[in-house]
Amino acid sequence: MNKRGQETRKHIKKCACSLFAEKGFKQVTMKDICEAAQLSRGGLYCHYESTRQIFQEIMDDMTNDQDHEIDSRIEQNHSAVTILNDILNKYEKEMLDSQASLSIAIYEYFSIRDIAEQKNRLYEQYLLSAATWKKLIQYGIDRQEFHEVDCSAVFDLIVFSYQGVRMYSKLMPMDQQIPCRIIKEIKNILLKSSNNDEII
Repeated sequence: MNKRGQETRKHIKKCACSLFAEKGFKQVTMKDICEAAQLSRGGLYCHYESTRQIFQEIMDDMTNDQDHEIDSRIEQNHSAVTILNDILNKYEKEMLDSQASLSIAIYEYFSIRDIAEQKNRLYEQYLLSAATWKKLIQYGIDRQEFHEVDCSAVFDLIVFSYQGVRMYSKLMPMDQQIPCRIIKEIKNILLKSSNNDEII
């Protein structure tokens, strides 16, 4: 695909992502995306066949972007504390931004019967993210920046706390201190006192 085509797809996904966050998955149509992206029907269908295809690609991109960022920074020998701090700061901002949350859309998407009966892509993404996070946590342990912890348990704490807050933020008013407390506790679990004092 040429650069122009890639830019068009990126634009489509950005517009669609806003619609999915606002309306959920089921209420968004290809017509809605055409209008938001200011494309003709033919222009949109030249790139995507359905809202399902667009939504799945948005989810794949989100997982791949974070995994690539963590892998790249580990390869560059960055401090594990710095990598963790940057990611958790991003998570905290996202937990506070209920308008941009895809949690309801994700639930709706994977609740569709024929999608649920296929191999579960959401679980695949969970496993990919888990592998990357465990790599980061072990990297921090090996560098003696993190405590010795159960990497799987800490990953589950991070991902389900993050997704839980994002889901509930769509359904009720969210105390802004909740994300702050969660992030602080994750840092307390992982970071040795000298590193924790530097970034909290």
